[in-house]
Amino acid sequence: MSAAMDTESTYSGYSHYSGHSKKAHRQGRDRHKSPRSKDGSRSEKSVTIQTPPAEPLLGNDASRAEEGQDDNWGETTTAITGTSEHSISQEDIARISKDLEDSVGLDCKRYLGLTVAAVLGLLVFLTPIAFILLPQILWRDDLEPCGTVCEGLFISVAFKLLILLIGTWALFFRQPKADLPRVFVFRALLLVLIFLFVFSYWLFYGVRILDSKDTNYQGIVQYAVSLVDALLFIHYLAIVLLELRQLQPTFTVKVVRSTDGESRYYSLGHLSIQRAALVVLENYYRDFTVYNPALLTASKSRAAKHMAGLKVYNVDGNNASGQSRAMIAAAARRRDSSHNELYYEEADHERRVRKRRARLVVAVEEAFTHIKRLQAEEQQKAPGEMMDPREAAQAIFPSMARALQKYLRTTRQQQYHSMESILQHLSFCITNNMTPKAFLERYLNPGPTLQYDRDRWFSKQWTLVSEEAVTSGLQDGVVFVLKCLDFSLVVNVKKIPFIKLSEEFIDPKSHKFVLRLQSETSV
Repeated sequence: MSAAMDTESTYSGYSHYSGHSKKAHRQGRDRHKSPRSKDGSRSEKSVTIQTPPAEPLLGNDASRAEEGQDDNWGETTTAITGTSEHSISQEDIARISKDLEDSVGLDCKRYLGLTVAAVLGLLVFLTPIAFILLPQILWRDDLEPCGTVCEGLFISVAFKLLILLIGTWALFFRQPKADLPRVFVFRALLLVLIFLFVFSYWLFYGVRILDSKDTNYQGIVQYAVSLVDALLFIHYLAIVLLELRQLQPTFTVKVVRSTDGESRYYSLGHLSIQRAALVVLENYYRDFTVYNPALLTASKSRAAKHMAGLKVYNVDGNNASGQSRAMIAAAARRRDSSHNELYYEEADHERRVRKRRARLVVAVEEAFTHIKRLQAEEQQKAPGEMMDPREAAQAIFPSMARALQKYLRTTRQQQYHSMESILQHLSFCITNNMTPKAFLERYLNPGPTLQYDRDRWFSKQWTLVSEEAVTSGLQDGVVFVLKCLDFSLVVNVKKIPFIKLSEEFIDPKSHKFVLRLQSETSV
């Protein structure tokens, strides 16, 4: 109970920030009244909706502040819109309606494909059984006795159908990983091939067996066995086309994130463009560091400040060329010295990061030392009085919360770590007896996208842009783009070159030599 009270007292300053945000929002709304009255349509288009992350750490909703951010930028920055924060423009309405239509279309296409595949699979498995049972039902008395041969064929059909059922379940009945814009060509071709194959068998069975009421039951059973054998060969063909064909690396793709230029290289086999895009996205969530738009605001504000310094004014319409040239020269000198400003800004930022990092490491080590001391004391208590890992995390969290808060704000990571997620990670580390270094690994270095909650990803729905058809295979020089809301991934495909190796024979006798010693030497 005391740990919970300490946690609440540590975060009691958040209510002050929310009241400050409301006051600033009212002032911003009054400030923007006159421009909106002059041009109402323009103010309507400039309205944006920003959904804050659920339960942010230390009450920071303004993670994308533009410029002039100090150490406490999360407490003093507010997000102000032109109208109400729940307003929406016509463009947003059109985009939302389009997303709904696309989602409905994708769901219908996915369920339609599953339904067709399920019906066709049921037909495939019931067809051999129907071939064997129909003569027994329709003209049982006219059939010739089959005996032991037919019984052996029955066992063969049963086991082959069981093997085919297990193989089909392992190959086709999987949880879909994504909704692709187009159908998988090889899968569709296999479905068409199976349908034509089964239809031709039924056509032959109806004309040659059902119409004539063939009495050779052994031949009918062997006909069903041949159908099952052919289905097993089709399943083998499906394994080759769907799984084995793409295993050999043929292309190398370079994936570049458009915002910060982070890049990775991957090797792919013979895949279509849409399936290559799916593989790229699967690797993106695992290999790329999480996208942080707050890191891009500093460079934008610095560029805008230097562009503002290049303004030249002509007073009273006079051609003050000398004064103008002097102002241009001063602006040029200021522009030439911008690299010094960038150098000192980055050096100061690195110094503050190292300082906050050292304070955080010391605070976490002290907190974990306190936990070990509490565990040593609780071992002497009764088993019913031992502290739960969640309670222990809540007890030591206030001692490190301040240092962790400042470090996350300095490194612009606060929007990815809520207080609840930090407490869960801390209790997980305590439960598994992990060290302070293992606890800090998540916060000291930005991890991949999969490390964070889905609400912090900034990339959930992707759009594939390609000049070639997305169902066509990869080729050398193909470029396609994967777009999401805030950034895009540019993928450039290069074919792995043909490598020619030659062998050079080395004669073993060439390594032999003779050491001749002179008698005069002392050796």
